[in-house]
Amino acid sequence: MQLSLILPCFNEEANIERVVRDAFAWFKTGGIDGEVVVTNDGSRDRSGEILHGLRKEFPYLKVVHHTVNRGYGAALKSACDSATKEFIAFIDSDGQFKSSDLHLLLPHLKHFSFVTGYREHRADPLPRIVNAALYGFLLRTYVGLVVRDVNCAMKVFRRDLWPKIRPEATGALFNAEVFLTLQALGIPWKEVPVPHYPRTAGQQTGAKLSVILRMFRELAHLKRRKNTMAKELRIRNDLLTQRKN
Repeated sequence: MQLSLILPCFNEEANIERVVRDAFAWFKTGGIDGEVVVTNDGSRDRSGEILHGLRKEFPYLKVVHHTVNRGYGAALKSACDSATKEFIAFIDSDGQFKSSDLHLLLPHLKHFSFVTGYREHRADPLPRIVNAALYGFLLRTYVGLVVRDVNCAMKVFRRDLWPKIRPEATGALFNAEVFLTLQALGIPWKEVPVPHYPRTAGQQTGAKLSVILRMFRELAHLKRRKNTMAKELRIRNDLLTQRKN
């Protein structure tokens, strides 16, 4: 198994070293030919300094730096663009997912090119759980997307799929746009239950008002362009085919 593990990182000085070390430990015990690609998304704490130190220890750690915070989706896109392995997976850098639990998803790649987790039991405060439920309702009713846990931060897919599904969204709508693109392309995905662990250090940012407001703006934009998405995808895929030929 060749795997690029993506870690978006914003102000995670209390967690990032442990998450990176756990990933490389799993690579070793699981027989994974892997690399870890971290996007330091304009962190204002010691995250960049810690990652710089880890680079000296782990030659297969790549770090992409954003000079300013550009958002969750932008961080994922930068890292996925830098991935080199056959498969791409991502989890968050806050320790609420464990890289070793990706073993629950990997077997399904035999039959699906995109596999996503869903949190059976969310280890989050009640407001985040309520926000997630509302968001899922809006996606179902507003853009017709039905996914059990659209923002579950544990996913794996074939890297050759990435140019086809690379979204425009730079913030919270990253995952929704990916699933809408898969849906438009007729590419099925597999949903698998995964563990979710309590955050033990650092601060969550997903429930901030600024993040939520940006999500609603992006959702409105996504709704406007949904009807033209099929045409855009055909043009994009035709260009990709021409480049290959």
